[in-house]
Amino acid sequence: MVVRSVRLMWGALGTAALALAAGSTFVISAASADPKPRAAAPAATTPHWARVSAGGTLFAGEGITSVVRFGNGRYNLDTNFNAQDCALTGTVNNANFTDPGPGTSSILVGLVSSNRIFVRTATPSSGSVDDDRPFSVVIACH
Repeated sequence: MVVRSVRLMWGALGTAALALAAGSTFVISAASADPKPRAAAPAATTPHWARVSAGGTLFAGEGITSVVRFGNGRYNLDTNFNAQDCALTGTVNNANFTDPGPGTSSILVGLVSSNRIFVRTATPSSGSVDDDRPFSVVIACH
């Protein structure tokens, strides 16, 4: 038995195995093969971000409505979107091309509520650990 054309679909492998198991010949004709339909593109992520000074000034950003510094190295960022199911990331960086100073720095970014993000900056080598540091955050939502 010769199969002259088979559409290239997920079922083609099963058909080939069945034909070969029965001792038959299996032929695929590229001329009759339909192209595999493309999967729908994933929904685009919406990037929200902020660049903030050590004192809590919002230099630039998208989706961030305000920044409140409420203690050494502690900031709340209010958003105009629901950040509940978003990926949060942050980094300590310079502010307006000024060196933030020596030392090792770390950052913690977390969700306080659906539209408030907490950022903590620190310099572990300083006496108080919590330290005002300029930072940037990126919030990617799907």
